[in-house]
Amino acid sequence: MLQTSDQFTHYATLTAMLAPAFFLTATASLLLSANNRLARIIDRARTLLKELPGLEDPVQRALYEQRIAMQRRRSLIILRAGQLLYVAISLFVGTSLAVAADNLLAHRLGVLPTLLASLGVLAMFAASILLARESTLAVKAVNEEMDHRHIARHADT
Repeated sequence: MLQTSDQFTHYATLTAMLAPAFFLTATASLLLSANNRLARIIDRARTLLKELPGLEDPVQRALYEQRIAMQRRRSLIILRAGQLLYVAISLFVGTSLAVAADNLLAHRLGVLPTLLASLGVLAMFAASILLARESTLAVKAVNEEMDHRHIARHADT
């Protein structure tokens, strides 16, 4: 049977493992969102690439090439964000394992659990900045396409 101090240590360990679990959930949600965004970017790039060979007007062709380049930039940003999110997940799992191991090893790991958690949060923060940047580029791309279609419609009339 566990003594009272052992019970508190056990609960303290479990409690300390909860914070990384919450971060894991948030990171997984961001990763799901990033993967969905990447899929939409790839679909848009494929559509543009399919339409490109049929364009004979050099101005129109250049416009499509710019749009394709924008999709490439967006996909690379999302790729980097996704990689950072996977790193964050690994660090949060490492944090939980380090908290449990630290308890078993009579707190000999020192600052390792805190360091792992801090690096995980930093990776998540960097990924969030990249996701915000990609969102800005997505809105810019849509606005440019709408502006161009608006100009083309008025030029035809």
